[in-house]
Amino acid sequence: MSSGRKLIEDYALIGDGETAALVDRSGSIDWLCMPRFDSEACFAALLGDEENGCWKMRPSEQVRRSSRRYRGDTLILETVFETDAGCVAVIDFMPTRGRAPDIVRIVEGRRGSIEMRSDLAVRFDFGQLHPLVRTCSDHQVLAMAGPDGLVLHFDEPVTFEDRWFSSRFTVSEGDRRCFIMTWFPAHEPVPDRFDAEEALLKTEEFWNDWVTRTDYDGAYRQEVIRSLITLKALIHAPTGGIVAAPTTSLPECPNGARNWDYRFCWLRDSTFTLLALLQAGMRTEARAWLGWLRRAIAGEPIDVKPLYTVGGNRRIHEWHADWLAGFNGGTPVRFGNAAATQCQLDVYGEVLDTLLAGARHGLEREHDSDALVRLLAAKLEQEWEHADAGIWESRGPAKHFVYSKAMCWTGFDRASKWFAECDPKLSRHYRELAEKVKSLVLDRGYDPQRESFVSAFGETSLDAATLRLPLVGFLPADDPRVVGTVAAIERELMRDGLVRRYSTEETDDGVGGDEGTFLAASYWLADVYVLQGRTDAARALFERVCALSNDVGLLSEEYGDKVLLGNFPQALSHLSLVSTALNLRGGGGPAQERGT
Repeated sequence: MSSGRKLIEDYALIGDGETAALVDRSGSIDWLCMPRFDSEACFAALLGDEENGCWKMRPSEQVRRSSRRYRGDTLILETVFETDAGCVAVIDFMPTRGRAPDIVRIVEGRRGSIEMRSDLAVRFDFGQLHPLVRTCSDHQVLAMAGPDGLVLHFDEPVTFEDRWFSSRFTVSEGDRRCFIMTWFPAHEPVPDRFDAEEALLKTEEFWNDWVTRTDYDGAYRQEVIRSLITLKALIHAPTGGIVAAPTTSLPECPNGARNWDYRFCWLRDSTFTLLALLQAGMRTEARAWLGWLRRAIAGEPIDVKPLYTVGGNRRIHEWHADWLAGFNGGTPVRFGNAAATQCQLDVYGEVLDTLLAGARHGLEREHDSDALVRLLAAKLEQEWEHADAGIWESRGPAKHFVYSKAMCWTGFDRASKWFAECDPKLSRHYRELAEKVKSLVLDRGYDPQRESFVSAFGETSLDAATLRLPLVGFLPADDPRVVGTVAAIERELMRDGLVRRYSTEETDDGVGGDEGTFLAASYWLADVYVLQGRTDAARALFERVCALSNDVGLLSEEYGDKVLLGNFPQALSHLSLVSTALNLRGGGGPAQERGT
């Protein structure tokens, strides 16, 4: 059993556009759900120990030095181990999805002669169910349990002992050994072995071709392209939905209870997602995301949820896995997310904003677009005066959150603009509603004594989400009330030069405990700096956050105590990086476009 403190930054991502795996520096795959991002995990050592499932590939003798990198602008991970006997590389990747999800590991001898070991523990049902094993030959083994089947096709003989699949072999300079693990529905025929070397070439070609179709030519290209590759890996290719992260229950505070399942698609950042994808040249992905969004919210009566599965399902049950010890002991380990049942009014504004942005960018209006906007705006008109859980998905009492109300203004503002030509009377109606909401927010959401917007009506605590008010055009960035809010957040919510979401000491969110600084909010502050003409400050803050990425360019949700915190890699962090880079580039980035 492994011991010692785990670090989130020790992991790298591989994926195939439908699921993803995390590989640590030592060559162990510690997290993998098959066949979809939100499926049951068959490797769950990330949230427990190696007996909960993992696949270790490493030299048998002591490693003197190791390094890793992605091969160019791809998602092919290369980990190099050096020992006294020589040097060996482990090349990990997932071929773009064909018939089934595959993990491919190629061991390449580079110098000398090294004894290697492969140790694989399959644990279905989130790390607790041992499969039934059938050995077909020395090089092919089946593992099955319930609906899940795995087939191993190894170049080296496989033995099964103490519920582990093991191989021992030696590679010399120039040698290559291939190891393939393929998932398949247990009731279907076992997939045949494919050519791993050919799959490697095709996967590399896929990523190289895809990157040439992106359209980013500004500064910070390395950071932006790596973020775009990461975002591409988090897009569920069949549906276009973007998962917030491929993981669950990575703590936002060591040993705290802020452990959530992020393997779902959130609506709250849909417009920034759309604009960032469009402005970065990812038009195909932007169109797919908009298509997923329309399908997810479709149906009457309109009742928009904060999050959905990649397939658009809205029923997401939250439960605890008490057999998993948690990442560094952080419990509970949660699967599913109860936030799916919350009322979050801001999502109506986000969706209406996204639909308008898509139309402005020439993404085709569907034949029912007008009807959909009517339904959404009408539903928002019924609900906007209610309290809600807010953007941060508070599990405490419902409140009249300032950001939620500002996004209600956004929804009515966009509905007014949508109907400006086709239904002027309805357009005027929503313009009047937008002004009513804005007056209420300015009256009850701004504290003249603090010279700042606050988190909720009747409170004095601050909320980093209010940094987004100028980013959606609620007020100009140079408005004194925005300037005062920025100053208050700089003074009270910044820790070590980064922004916290809110003060956990002042806010009853129903969870309790501290958390790290929120990386996306730090990028939002940089975006506001850009709009205020404080380019040097924006660039400095942008670079400070980018520097927190790990050695292969990946970011989590939060940062604290000099380590990355929260689910990983985090789509919102990488999306915010791309958006801020586009804003810094000038010429009308997402913040400039959305704020007009």
